[in-house]
Amino acid sequence: MPKTLKEIRIKAGETAENTLPEDIDYVLSERLNLTPSEFELKQDMVLTDDQVKQANKDIKKLAKGVSPQYILGYAWFLGYKIQVQRGVLIPRFETEELVEWTLKHLNDGDSILDLGTGSGCITVALAKEAEKMGLKDLKFTVSDITDTALRTTEENLLTYDIDALVRKANCLIGLAKFDKIISNPPYIKESEKKDMDQNVLDNEPKEALFGGKDGISFYEKFAKQVREHLNSHGEFFMEFGFSEEAQLKELFAKELPDFDIEFKKDMAGKPRMVHGRWQK
Repeated sequence: MPKTLKEIRIKAGETAENTLPEDIDYVLSERLNLTPSEFELKQDMVLTDDQVKQANKDIKKLAKGVSPQYILGYAWFLGYKIQVQRGVLIPRFETEELVEWTLKHLNDGDSILDLGTGSGCITVALAKEAEKMGLKDLKFTVSDITDTALRTTEENLLTYDIDALVRKANCLIGLAKFDKIISNPPYIKESEKKDMDQNVLDNEPKEALFGGKDGISFYEKFAKQVREHLNSHGEFFMEFGFSEEAQLKELFAKELPDFDIEFKKDMAGKPRMVHGRWQK
């Protein structure tokens, strides 16, 4: 039976031949609490019997197409370990940029809505980073349409000792007014499904991924509702699909002519974020 990390790695490549090698390496390194550089340097490391058993279980799940984060039960987001489970969207690094942009606009005492919270990763990162910045008296509300997402969010809020109101809601219906609204809503077009990784389609919640035929059904609802849910100095920050900028410009110009709308590119140079605020 393979015992060293190198032997386990080789066996994994043979057993889970349709699995990305980086996914195998990621799960193995996380289980062993090794950094990427340590992982490469410790290929001759001998695993305990329990570690070998765990590795074999993980490899079998990878071979069946289960996402690495669901196997581990967590994902990393802006340096914070976020619990995830099937039925909850896995946090993406692109959303980290949305959080960093929002942080630049926060003020002491702001009321903040994390709309479509999923795992609660946005609120965790915002709250902890704002704390480092010395911002005080922030009031958080998290909302989602599924009970699974809300339960997972509550677990992550508890882990990081963050106080937030938890609400079940379809878009903004039934929610209060806020100073800031931040959201990573579903925005994948139905036509893009054919180009997606199968493990994403098999594992992650469809309601958190797909935004209707054109990818903007959530934004259409949001644009019609947001006026009633933003204070007079309120602002919103949203992520969107990189091909949807033109559609959203047209939508917001029609539905929110009294708002200043700003679009922002991500680090890859693709338009991915939008910021809206009442005109002064």
